Amino acid sequence: MRNLLHEIWESVRRNKLRTCLTGFAVSWGIFMLIVLLGTGNGLMNSFDQNGSSFASNTASVSGGYTSKPYDGLKAGRRIRLNDGDLDITSGELFAGIIDDVVATVGTRVTVSYRDKSFSGYMDGEYPAIMKMEKIELKEGRFINERDIRERRKVVVLPESTATNLLEKGKAASSLVGEYIKAGGLAFRVVGITRADHGRNDNFFYAPFSTVKTVFGKGEELGSISFTFHGLDDLEANEAFEKQYKAAVNLHHRAAPDDNRALWVFNRYTSDLQMKKGRRILDVALWIIGLFTLLGGIVGVSNIMLITVKERTHEIGIRKALGATPGSITMLMIAESVSITAIFGYIGMVLGMVACSLLDKTVGQQATVIIDMEFRMLVNPGVGVSTALEATAVLIIAGTLAGLIPARKAARVRPIEALRAE
Repeated sequence: MRNLLHEIWESVRRNKLRTCLTGFAVSWGIFMLIVLLGTGNGLMNSFDQNGSSFASNTASVSGGYTSKPYDGLKAGRRIRLNDGDLDITSGELFAGIIDDVVATVGTRVTVSYRDKSFSGYMDGEYPAIMKMEKIELKEGRFINERDIRERRKVVVLPESTATNLLEKGKAASSLVGEYIKAGGLAFRVVGITRADHGRNDNFFYAPFSTVKTVFGKGEELGSISFTFHGLDDLEANEAFEKQYKAAVNLHHRAAPDDNRALWVFNRYTSDLQMKKGRRILDVALWIIGLFTLLGGIVGVSNIMLITVKERTHEIGIRKALGATPGSITMLMIAESVSITAIFGYIGMVLGMVACSLLDKTVGQQATVIIDMEFRMLVNPGVGVSTALEATAVLIIAGTLAGLIPARKAARVRPIEALRAE
């Protein structure tokens, strides 16, 4: 083994520039593979994080516009959800599937506290929304059933919203127990939730019954959300959505098969589609990265063919002294794997460093889309499994790169090789 390593080193030392240039191609290929995979992971982590604020077995329903005439009514009608839709959702028809049901009704109000004010949006909610949207409390409490029954004028402010009403440097939790004005009425702050970067910073929660009564919303609803069980695949979810839309559409005298009259955002099917997209993205990035790496592998193979030609006389002497074709093949393959592995690992380390830099720069930046804040990259990088897969790729690539030159060297006839200059 020691002799083999010595021979590899001597071969590399005699051709430093050529070896380095060839190795650079390998390093670049594995570098791009790691960066591509890391960036892909960062994008998917971003989608996962932005969608992780909701339970996966929940659905949200909102009204749309009819796309076809039905029951003597024209297409293009606006469908507005109402209390009847809430009764359908929580009724016996879907009792075997739907569990918790909540409705939301909102209104835009002017919010003020002392000398600070802003235009905000009051969300009338039920206590169950806390579990559905995975709302985390930082201080105080959330809306409870007693608030709903008694129509209490209480509010829960997200941390980012509370800071809009306070002087710079004051903790958001200091507002708990204080009264703010919303729409000209006094509301007591009973809780502060952790900042949610997936939502805008001028909304807050109040009891559903309070908002609906105080602001005269009548039977109108903004949206309906519910949790469900027993829908374990895409087909079951699609069948349920079709049945649910038909029931609500008929309540509004819309065609049962009108898919635009009602919008149902099913987070379970969205997760399934996200996972499918992630698999496709992973495969695409691996293909692009491997083709980039292929250029380096071809370079290693070419350099090994040149090495075989230059060392033909040496190979002839080795065979004349008793070296077997297997030992010659092993020497060529070992040299190829060594070049590929050393420069490949350099590219891998640099790729991981590049992913770390992306995390420290692009990963810390956020963009606002429709009043929602999103981070483009979240923890871009590769895991242990990917590193092991890249190691396997390096070994296989090095073997393949040296295989053809090794076979050519093994077929050299000693007499012809000794005549070579």
